[in-house]
This record gives sequence, C-alpha cells and structure tokens, in this order.
Amino acid sequence: MALIHASPGQVLDLHPFGGRISAQKTSALFKSNDLEVMRVVLLAGRSLPPHKVAGDITIHCLEGTLAIELEAATVTLDPGQLVFLAGSATHGVKAITDASALVTIALKP
Repeated sequence: MALIHASPGQVLDLHPFGGRISAQKTSALFKSNDLEVMRVVLLAGRSLPPHKVAGDITIHCLEGTLAIELEAATVTLDPGQLVFLAGSATHGVKAITDASALVTIALKP
C-alpha cells in the first residue's frame, strides 16, 4: 500500500493526541526532493535504536517527554522543545512518557 502524503497547501493537524496517543502510529506527512517530515509516536519505554541519516534533522517534541541519546550526551525534550542534529549524527530516541514529535529530515541528493 502506498503512503499517502500531504499535498502542497494542505493543512495538517499536529495538535497533541492526548488520551488517544496509545492508538496512534508514526506517520509520514510529506516528502519532497529536499525535505521529509514525519510525526513519530513512541509510547513510554519504547525507543528507536541509535541510527543516523545523511541530512540535517530537527526533532520537535509535540507532547510527552523524549530522551535523545547523542554520542556525547543525552538531552531531554519536553513539549514545545526542539533539537537540531547535524547530518550523519548518530542518535537514538526513547520515550520517557507517551510522546509524539515532528521530525524533519533534509534530504541529500
């Protein structure tokens, strides 16, 4: 099944899921030649193992609390906070509480 992405000019709802978060899944919002944007959903205790992508990344916590594990330190993101990671930076993500985040990835040609 093909992923459905937003069309140019389409408005997307990124309000917190709140009590509905446990029924939500990570979803790709859109992808262009230069940019990919997704909403990542992780329930408390779940994690994404250390990984890296070629392009620069931002992780903007929309709800809950996330621990972003970097090579030199771990940073905590609460709602409304954002972290920038340079391309090829190894990072892992762990949900301290049920959480969702807006993740942007700059794509390299």
